[in-house]
Amino acid sequence: MPMHMESDLNRFRKIVRGKIKKELRRFISSGDLIGRQGKKQVTIPLPRIDIPHFQYGSNEQGGVGQGQGDVGDQVGQGDPQPGEGQAGDGEGQHSLEVDVTLQELAEILGEELALPNIENKGKKNIEDRQYKYTGILKQGPESLRHFKRTYKQALRRAISSGTYDPDHPVIVPIKEDKRYRSYRVYNLPVANAAIIYMMDVSGSMGDEQKEIVRLTSFWLDTWLSTQYAGLERRYIIHDATAREVDQQTFYRTKESGGTLISSAYRLALKMIEESFDPSEWNIYLFHFSDGDNWSGNDTAECMKLLESHLMPAANLFAYGQVESRYGSGQFLRDLQKHFGEGNNKLTLAQIKDRDAIVDALKTFLGKGK
Repeated sequence: MPMHMESDLNRFRKIVRGKIKKELRRFISSGDLIGRQGKKQVTIPLPRIDIPHFQYGSNEQGGVGQGQGDVGDQVGQGDPQPGEGQAGDGEGQHSLEVDVTLQELAEILGEELALPNIENKGKKNIEDRQYKYTGILKQGPESLRHFKRTYKQALRRAISSGTYDPDHPVIVPIKEDKRYRSYRVYNLPVANAAIIYMMDVSGSMGDEQKEIVRLTSFWLDTWLSTQYAGLERRYIIHDATAREVDQQTFYRTKESGGTLISSAYRLALKMIEESFDPSEWNIYLFHFSDGDNWSGNDTAECMKLLESHLMPAANLFAYGQVESRYGSGQFLRDLQKHFGEGNNKLTLAQIKDRDAIVDALKTFLGKGK
């Protein structure tokens, strides 16, 4: 790529990045962005971005600089005034759609919310082999042959031997010309993470409350994906009973029963015991509810499960309370009363509406746990 084109591309990317940061709060509260998500990137609609360009005037009229004219004539006096002229048949100005990687989107999120990088807690007994290319060798497997270095060596040999013909520049490498990449193998500790999402789907949780959960979860996922090489996701829905579901079911299910929050916590604990050894996994628990629970006895059971089992095993337990006209919001107050402000593994956020998602993300991820 020519140097000036690369410079222009980098400048354009900076403009796009600035536009995204400016509109980030709107993107976070909008569900349109998730619908445009691919495996590794997101298509983001941005307002029209003006790129500097030359603008040419009409050659059909006389005037200074365009043919005959006298000193003192007003420049552009023949231009049409606003409101004059006929309707055109050209296209209007539309928004620009750009593809942004989830990695870059997470970086923008981290910059805008001033999120700390999560402490690397890779387990020494889980190692990943990584290959780093360190130099060039004269021998090696064909799969590692360095085409450019091989060609240059063959060209150098042909020129020095006088066999190079500029009119017929055919270069055929021989065995002595071939060059191969050399590499070293590094065994690095891997930090694996598991996210267990839990959501109340009882009758008091409406569609808007579940949409807020969906949006919040997307941005949590986006950030945590950049912090860990391996990320497992599990989903639990609950009313009076809890069950594991896939991602699509998690966001679409609506029940009509009552609420026993402890059922979700017991199922999460079972998942951890069966699949995610805390000595080898960084575990994140995110629970979303409107704060209603069936009884004070069940709330007491929840506190025991959290205090004795879930929080000791997890990096972070985050509770997000979405506001509902049918929910009392009591569970948030119960958590605050029981744990106070001193527990560094517990984060609580009240998400009144979509605009409050940004503040919830800051609360959940701001500790860098």
